[in-house]
Amino acid sequence: MGTVEKIRCSWSTKDKLYQHYHDEEWGTPNHDDQHLFEMLCLEGAQAGLSWYTVLTKRENYRKAFDKWDAKKIIKYDEKKVEQLMQNEGIIRNRLKINSVITNAKAFLAVQKEFGSFDQYIWSFVNHQPIVNHYKGMSGVPAKTAISDAMSKDLLKRGFKFVGSTICYAYMQATGMVDDHAEDCWKKQKAKK
Repeated sequence: MGTVEKIRCSWSTKDKLYQHYHDEEWGTPNHDDQHLFEMLCLEGAQAGLSWYTVLTKRENYRKAFDKWDAKKIIKYDEKKVEQLMQNEGIIRNRLKINSVITNAKAFLAVQKEFGSFDQYIWSFVNHQPIVNHYKGMSGVPAKTAISDAMSKDLLKRGFKFVGSTICYAYMQATGMVDDHAEDCWKKQKAKK
């Protein structure tokens, strides 16, 4: 008897990289500050591109940005930015590269104010994942009132590349929102 392939959300069937991301991360609550910072920066890097493009460059980003150590990133100078602009392993967009440095500063300020970035960012969903029930991906919104509020507050705090659509994708990526399709194995597992 052969193995039965898991039913996954339709967007994740492209290849093993997407399947692994879907199975291990997307829609799974994460409370690690460094991971939350990484995902915010990567979602911003995605602006105007596909998530797959960013996902294939993820390890390069980790190396290029000191494993997302915000305390190191805030010390980046123009020389470092120029080095990053030459790095073919990441998206070489000066605004996006500079936004990581800006976001690192804002991230550390939020940590200082709230004790952790996790405490701050998860407050937008009252520290509980929002579990939606969509039959397929066609019903999933690109943004919501919560992502609008998150975007507005992040922008006020000095973050860049944090529009409402980016914030909603971020909420999905970090498990603040569970938008797995009803027939997806992850949704089925959660129901048990």
